[in-house]
Amino acid sequence: MKKPEYKPYRLPAGGWGSARSVGNILRREGVLASAPVALTRHNKVDGYQCNSCAWVKPASPLPLEYCENGVKAVAWELTAHRCTPEFFAQHTVTELREHDDYNLEQPGRLTHPLRYDAATDKYVPVSWGHAMDEIARELRAVKNKQKGTVFYSSGRLSNEASYLYQLLARAYGNNNLPDSSNMCHETTSVALPQSIGQAVGSVDLGDFAKTDCIMFFGQNPGSNSPRMLHPLQEASRRGVPIITYNPLRERGLERFLNPQSPTEMLTGKATRISSQYHQVKAGGDLAALTGICKAVLAMHDEALATGGEPVLDEAFIAEHTHGFDQFANWARAQDWDELERRSGLHRADMEATALVYGRAKSAIAIYGMGLTQHQAGVETIRLLVNLLLMRGNIGREGAGICPVRGHSNVQGQRTMGVTEKPELFPLDRLGEQFGFEPPREPGYNTVETCEAVLKGEVEAFIMLGGNFVRAIPDHGQMEPAWRTLRLTVNVITKLNRSALLPGEISYILPVIGRLEIDETAAGQQVLSMEDTSGCIHGNRGLRTPASPHLISEMRLICELAKRVLDPNPKMRWDDYMNDYAEIRREIGETLPDTFWDYERRMWEPGGFQRPLPAKKRDWHTDTGRANFVTPTALEEDLDMPAVGHDVLRLMTLRSNDQFNTTVYGYDDRFRGINNARQVVLMNRSDIDRRGLKVGQAVTLRTVADDGVDRHLSNMLVVAYDIPIGCIGGYYPECNVLMPVWHYAAGSKTPAAKSIPVTVHADGPDILEPQLELGTV
Repeated sequence: MKKPEYKPYRLPAGGWGSARSVGNILRREGVLASAPVALTRHNKVDGYQCNSCAWVKPASPLPLEYCENGVKAVAWELTAHRCTPEFFAQHTVTELREHDDYNLEQPGRLTHPLRYDAATDKYVPVSWGHAMDEIARELRAVKNKQKGTVFYSSGRLSNEASYLYQLLARAYGNNNLPDSSNMCHETTSVALPQSIGQAVGSVDLGDFAKTDCIMFFGQNPGSNSPRMLHPLQEASRRGVPIITYNPLRERGLERFLNPQSPTEMLTGKATRISSQYHQVKAGGDLAALTGICKAVLAMHDEALATGGEPVLDEAFIAEHTHGFDQFANWARAQDWDELERRSGLHRADMEATALVYGRAKSAIAIYGMGLTQHQAGVETIRLLVNLLLMRGNIGREGAGICPVRGHSNVQGQRTMGVTEKPELFPLDRLGEQFGFEPPREPGYNTVETCEAVLKGEVEAFIMLGGNFVRAIPDHGQMEPAWRTLRLTVNVITKLNRSALLPGEISYILPVIGRLEIDETAAGQQVLSMEDTSGCIHGNRGLRTPASPHLISEMRLICELAKRVLDPNPKMRWDDYMNDYAEIRREIGETLPDTFWDYERRMWEPGGFQRPLPAKKRDWHTDTGRANFVTPTALEEDLDMPAVGHDVLRLMTLRSNDQFNTTVYGYDDRFRGINNARQVVLMNRSDIDRRGLKVGQAVTLRTVADDGVDRHLSNMLVVAYDIPIGCIGGYYPECNVLMPVWHYAAGSKTPAAKSIPVTVHADGPDILEPQLELGTV
């Protein structure tokens, strides 16, 4: 591997940097000639939906409706490289575990079903029939089906596969259906129903064209959802203020040059995105939002006292909300000095935001995992909703709350019933429809799955997509525990680390990808998924599958169900895997208010939208109104011991060259880091105060009182523009530092954006060049 380099990146998001990055991955994956044709159908009606993020799919798409990360995801799936049984014959599992995440996926698409052979420590090819028969026998043999088997899925699973998967799990006897949402936006799924009565956002793409103000909290569109930069650019050009609260100055929230605009590419003229940029401390958003709300209330009080126009929407508050007075009294009572200390900002910063927000007729609040992955995440999101409710910014054009989802169908999975919470899906209707009694006991979420594995209560784990063991916290505790499982099934398309931690019986089962043609006896099949705005879209594959030995996820689920479950004539597994329209008919019967005329509507331009009652000011809450929820405190890290000045707050980050656990390369273009992922971003003051040097190797050690030594060594120090007391390191490598029990109160989302750690020098060696990083 090349020597690490640190050089500030001076260009905007997009532009030629994006174009070069796209060209590099197309060449590396051997699809430079073929992928561009496929990309013309990307996010198009009668095409395929992006297999990267879940950002909104427009009714009138651009000629090239994709972004840099979308192209990387396409190249990753359509790669010309193949990971065959010969590869596994040459490498033991122990040897492969020494490879990093990037190199594990480089052999390419898996081509055959494989079974782990403990005698040789290798995966060997096996027939699909043998695999299904043995997995079914093991699942039937689990002693406690309610606690002993877990059905996990990643957020890329289609609506059809998600529906069948939850039906299989519930007919089997449990609600153990954790998914990737547990690790990122479960906090949203808890907070929003309490505040506005729905678990998803209230904003659609049209609202961006009509808003007067946009506020960002803890979300980085430049790397995580780059297509969002197009409506942001349009808003900025209209003069819409865009106010950002984020610990790091992310380039996508600073400047953007549209790589699909020949004029911009030739002139190099970029668009300013954020009009205000406030580098809040990690975990300081609760205090910052409190300060903004307090300032808005002060503006309102002053306006009333001087005979001016009210700042608050008093009529909306009176007619549509509950709990305002208690919240307003609490916010007024908060101390500015304490808010400044906790947020890391000046009072004037928060008042400047309040002033702009108070003048806007409509406002959108956008947030990501920078809010959800904190212990106080639920309270922080409810407080953000409070800010919107103060001026009636829920349920009108150009306004609303906008959580930005990650995986391309993580929201659709929940709609289809992939949830450990039985109250979130119409189980009475499901039971009547299929003639069985669905289990009613809550299942395991991600954290509870980890806890059960550590206790030795889980016997079988089915991973339908994703890289579960790499994505979860506490690698040092979880990886050894994973090897004690009786059965581990990895349904994946490329090799990853989860498959290299086999249980006593372990399978790798490769499947057809979203971009590939899924042909059955009934003809070519289509799929559907839901974007972050609640719109459902059709998906049609266009490439020949990577191997003739692959099967679809639908067939895999159905073949397994036929072997595991007792015969039930109402569960027509043969019909479902032959004709996916039959699955959609069942979905329409289970969820008739949303999925009527499903077969036609999913091909409408822009998709069809699921009901969003809050958008119509129809509040499905316990009070029948939108709720102002008053925070209980401004504390963070409540489960950690008292910490001193030597303790820093670590937040895990994604690089520009990765999507969740999938690492496309070793460069983080926007942050100026090349050929390295074992880095820790530190403020220069924190480096000097500890007597460290830029480029020095250090060890991070978690501050906790549970007796477990969690540490990560050989991390290279990089001086960066980050708030004092905060440091950054890449996910998933830094997950080893996060205890399983360190999660958001109320949602159990791992608190990956606020891990108390100490930093210790590994030795005297310093790596060159010693360059500092920052925003230029």
